[in-house]
Amino acid sequence: MIKFFRKIRQNLLMENKTGKYLKYAFGEIVLVVIGILIALSINNWNQQRISDNKEQILLTELYQEFVDNKVQFETVINVHQKALERCDSLIARFPFVMEPEDLKNRQKVWSYIYGLKTTWTFNPSQGIINSLVSTSSFELISNRELRKLLVSWNDILVDYQEGEIGSKKFVDDFLNPYLNDHFQVGQDYADPRLDASVLASTKFENIVHNRKEHLLNILGRENDMESSKIRTAIDRIIELSNPENQ
Repeated sequence: MIKFFRKIRQNLLMENKTGKYLKYAFGEIVLVVIGILIALSINNWNQQRISDNKEQILLTELYQEFVDNKVQFETVINVHQKALERCDSLIARFPFVMEPEDLKNRQKVWSYIYGLKTTWTFNPSQGIINSLVSTSSFELISNRELRKLLVSWNDILVDYQEGEIGSKKFVDDFLNPYLNDHFQVGQDYADPRLDASVLASTKFENIVHNRKEHLLNILGRENDMESSKIRTAIDRIIELSNPENQ
């Protein structure tokens, strides 16, 4: 093909058809440029297609990671909610008056107290999101809102976890020591010989009230609390990374 075009140019020069030669040469240059542009467009299209495929794989993995995280989060929140309900049940009984023969009431009260001792924390899987944010793969994410959420995720998570860490520390430092000082581990709380008078103390009442405050800080009293922020972030990341929405 190149020899063919060269021969045409040579013939035009030999026939002193300079004007036609220049027009032909210009046209040939235009064709070459068009060919190069087409080749570049095809290459760019292939590169974009490869990037899009990689993005879809990453989004699918991110979606599954946060679907699993949402299940864990709601489970943990449910545990906190149950503990809060037990706090309210105990507070409603203050000041405690439990007769030794009131076995049924003793069992119920101790079930509430045991619920106060239970502390769970939200520890989400972050393998995919960490690999995205800390590597060049992050550039594959085309949705700006999703990119912003992924960057801010760690700060949102840390702010929320501070409440859970504080709550767990309170249980470890105050509630558990108080109960351990007065009752044996594994003791039958329905045993009528058990001295339940320690539960009628103002110290124990303060411990329960403080436990409730920690739980309220976790669960949130307004929409701008950390639990609301992290739930909103999880739901939005799931929505934006859902393969069915791409």
